[in-house]
Amino acid sequence: MTTKKEAQRVGKPVVLIAEELSPATLEALGPDFEVRNCDGANRDELLAALAKGVDAVLIRSATKMDAEAIGAAKGLKVIARAGVGLDNVDIPAATTAGVMVVNAPTSNIVSAAELAISLLLASARFISPAHAALRNGKWARSKYTGAELFEKTLGIVGFGRIGQLVAHRMQAFGMNIVAYDPYLQPARAAQLGVSLVTLDELLAQSDFITIHLPKTKETANLIGVDALKKVKPAVRIINAARGGVLDEAALYDAIVEGRVAGAGLDVFSTEPCTDSPLFTLDQVVATPHLGASTDEAQERAGIAVAVSVRKALSGELVPDAVNVKGGAVDEEIRPSLPLVEKMAQIATALAGELPVSMDVHVRGDISVHDSSILAVSALKGALVATGAEEVTYVNAPGLAAERGVTSSVDTSAESPEYRSMISLHCALSNGKAITVNGTLMGIRKVEKIIAIDGFDLDLPPTDNMLFLRYADRPGVVGAVGNILGQSKINIAGMQVARNSAGGEALMALTVDSSVGADIAAKVAKESGAELVRSVTLVY
Repeated sequence: MTTKKEAQRVGKPVVLIAEELSPATLEALGPDFEVRNCDGANRDELLAALAKGVDAVLIRSATKMDAEAIGAAKGLKVIARAGVGLDNVDIPAATTAGVMVVNAPTSNIVSAAELAISLLLASARFISPAHAALRNGKWARSKYTGAELFEKTLGIVGFGRIGQLVAHRMQAFGMNIVAYDPYLQPARAAQLGVSLVTLDELLAQSDFITIHLPKTKETANLIGVDALKKVKPAVRIINAARGGVLDEAALYDAIVEGRVAGAGLDVFSTEPCTDSPLFTLDQVVATPHLGASTDEAQERAGIAVAVSVRKALSGELVPDAVNVKGGAVDEEIRPSLPLVEKMAQIATALAGELPVSMDVHVRGDISVHDSSILAVSALKGALVATGAEEVTYVNAPGLAAERGVTSSVDTSAESPEYRSMISLHCALSNGKAITVNGTLMGIRKVEKIIAIDGFDLDLPPTDNMLFLRYADRPGVVGAVGNILGQSKINIAGMQVARNSAGGEALMALTVDSSVGADIAAKVAKESGAELVRSVTLVY
């Protein structure tokens, strides 16, 4: 006998809306779903609603979808976050449970750009302290003499979508724009009337600096003590991107000592933040992480995730899937998506730059299937390797186009050594190239890197790897092993390939922890290797 609950589950898919969303979100969902509501901030109510059986849950920031909530959700297929941040979603737990996580990565880019500009203007004209003084009955007109933007230089640190929106708008103010972005092609910047410069050049030239970078281990405190010694005393610094990219303690000291004129802040290293010393300074205007807090951004986010839910529950390729590359991809091609991503991450790390073009060559048995999606896999992997945030299969092509990167796929039934293999050829801006070959082995489709630039390997791509290219000679293996051992880094596997005795050699190591820049530099010095690259894969 079919129970009432089972009857419900074989009817319309159930979508649980756990927070208030715009009416446009419901319209975008359409009539094909049973919509339920609950207060996601009420833990007991949320768990009870999930336990009744739902196919998708739509949330914003107040609902915590952790391992407990995911475990309680019967039949859950999709968690949709109507916004960008996913701090309230346990992505590894969702992945383990086979639950797709989607968000709306481009929903707030206009709002974020506009807030950065608002902070810039407010900082330049002391809007916040002047307003506060007036409310306290003080006509402090002479105290708050500001600065014009006209004919001043704006330095944009991180020239992705938001940075480019800021540049376009501030050019209308008559500002000269310079940008620092090591992964952007100069031609793309030139198209936008912007000069690409080094970070030191940007710090020295800029009258205003605005930050638009994700926080990674490479960008943490990027604008810190040393950087703030290189700026003009009249500079004003804006951070509406990610807390921790700008060293707040160093900024406070620089303002108090007169080495920085002011700042506009929307994000902080620890949030919520209500007691920063920066808040005591008239030179600082601050807001509580309002970058996405507009009606328009919230509506765009709701519509975007509603569309993603519809696609996910109908079996299509989901635009903004964060953890699952599912959808209408051939079952024979699907396992190759993560392999190509990892190959692209390795190639990009070895290159030390974002490739100009990426050509995916599909060979052997799998060549009869539609493999065009692998071009996006390559772009996604390369972008992730450069520190780009929240890259998905829908936004990777656009992000790559902004950086002047192209990709393509071609196929051939011929594969002399393997039933199927994939070769990724990456052209670099200096005219050189890097080629990484991979395959999936056996019934379990185990990922293997089988060659790099013609050096044959049998390498499973792991979380942490180290690569060396050097002139083949005795003692290099021992030197590398000794340095890693002294650094408490365990070697899981090591392979050495060479083109001839005494010729060029490639060493590939899988290790149990990441190899820092200082250790890599020591390896290069002791081994005499011409190239040493540490690779940490991002999934």
